[in-house]
Amino acid sequence: MTILQLGDKAPLFELPLAEGGTYSLEQDLTDRPGWRFLVFFRGSWCPVCNQDLKEIEESLSYFEGKDVYFTALSTDSQENSLGMKNEHSLSFPLLSDLTTDLLDQYGAYYHGEDAPYEDHGIHGEAAHYLLDEKGNILYQQQQTSPYGRPSATELRKVVQYIKKNLKG
Repeated sequence: MTILQLGDKAPLFELPLAEGGTYSLEQDLTDRPGWRFLVFFRGSWCPVCNQDLKEIEESLSYFEGKDVYFTALSTDSQENSLGMKNEHSLSFPLLSDLTTDLLDQYGAYYHGEDAPYEDHGIHGEAAHYLLDEKGNILYQQQQTSPYGRPSATELRKVVQYIKKNLKG
């Protein structure tokens, strides 16, 4: 498993968007200068994930006012992700990483067949990465279960703290 450190350049990637087409992190950083929160979620079937992404959507004006933009991704299919995006009117990009390559590159946990407990089959687990405008990692948090991840309010505090205390 990859272990990324604070300050490391985050792996760049291109993945399918829920609604079709392709998302490029490199292009997004160019098109929308600012920080980027990458939110790995378990899948459209996860009620905790649905609630978390809805809370993020409700807080988007706060984050975008600070030039912080969200991109969410899971190992779920484009079709399922699109249903979730439409059901909750999510306006940020929702991506599908069916190969789990990106989970590996970022060091996010993967609940595979070798996991010690059953949990909705094979899927990626929740993780959050805050990147600066150049794609360097400012914050990271990974989970091995659906619980304990930061809420939208806690993510606000992360942004406030880092913006206030960022060196250089």
